[in-house]
Amino acid sequence: MTADHDTTPAQAEEALRTDGRVRPRPGDPARAEAFLPAPAVQNHAANLAVLPGGDLGCVWFGGTQEGVADICVWFSRLSPGSDTWTDPVRLSEDPERSEQNPVLFPAPTGELWLLHTAQRAGAQDTAEVRSRVSADGGATWGPSRTLFPATAAGGVFVRQPVVVLDDGRWLLPVFHCVATPGTPWVGDHDTSAVMISDDQGVTWRERPVPGSTGCVHMNVHPLPDGTLLALFRSRWADSVYRSHSHDGGETWSEPVPTELPNNNSSIQYVPLADGRLALVHNHSSAADATARRVSLYDEIDDDGLAGGAPATTAPAVATGGDRTAFWGAPRAPMTLALSSDGGYTWPHRRDLDTGDGHCLTNNSRDRLNRELSYPSVAQTPDGALHIAYTYHRRAIKYVRVAPDWAADA
Repeated sequence: MTADHDTTPAQAEEALRTDGRVRPRPGDPARAEAFLPAPAVQNHAANLAVLPGGDLGCVWFGGTQEGVADICVWFSRLSPGSDTWTDPVRLSEDPERSEQNPVLFPAPTGELWLLHTAQRAGAQDTAEVRSRVSADGGATWGPSRTLFPATAAGGVFVRQPVVVLDDGRWLLPVFHCVATPGTPWVGDHDTSAVMISDDQGVTWRERPVPGSTGCVHMNVHPLPDGTLLALFRSRWADSVYRSHSHDGGETWSEPVPTELPNNNSSIQYVPLADGRLALVHNHSSAADATARRVSLYDEIDDDGLAGGAPATTAPAVATGGDRTAFWGAPRAPMTLALSSDGGYTWPHRRDLDTGDGHCLTNNSRDRLNRELSYPSVAQTPDGALHIAYTYHRRAIKYVRVAPDWAADA
């Protein structure tokens, strides 16, 4: 695996131009990149989609800090032939909840859906999934509605795109944020499932993934033989996990670790037009950590915490054998990997960005966070690969390369 570049924090600060302008990368004619306009102090969790009409759309959440009620969803687009991302438009505004993890879904019906979560402070076990629908490609939007409410068992989260199967079935991966009764949520008991709709989103039913405790951010796509491949983030910060379905998402195998490391941070993959799979992830794990985070949400003002849950400082296997979520593994490098065998092996890997990946705090105000995280990847009809990810929680970075950019390293 080769690094495309390595910068010091001072150099990174100097290079951070959030004007949305797509520029060629010096010394790498096969690559272009931009920092999207940053409407807030903190900008995180991008998701890309090719919109009706051909524009590339990007949504993310921004505000003071994750867990604060001013966190809301922002939307920007890049038109074919343009070299500049548009100024962001705000798509959500709940004064009582932190609205996070947005996803764009260009539905086969011609509508454009926005899905996102809404939680109280840092309590992810209170999260619900909300949706808005646009009939004109994102120019205007209908009202917000709750698609999946939180339950007594916990909150419901999304992160990955809706998948439409050949028979018209919609699959939406979700994960449940479950807290131990009487204690704050910390991620130890989260599980994954898919929501299935056979009537274009009118009704949904849930199909759980067995043995998925600790496996979240389920990312699903069909393989050429019709098998559904799901890849997961691991709360244990050990490995990317995988699962399969052979019946359209009705049943799933128990997730098992792959050869790739994971640091309890998001991943995303997409099938390419040539049959390969392209995955963007942090090539790191708890084994690379020199410290463990002691709080999931930072103190941001005199009123106290953005959201209450302190993370455990216990070892990865707690008393009694119960595993606990690991927070604080480095969120770097940001790596593009390619697979030609359905995701079993990933022999071609190249770093998009490198650094120390410091993420023991979410503090963007004081520029204490240096994570490269939460990637999204999409391929346009011209074959180009488009990638967006969090840059130090201050901006969304966009990179455009050819698929063989990683294989040519």
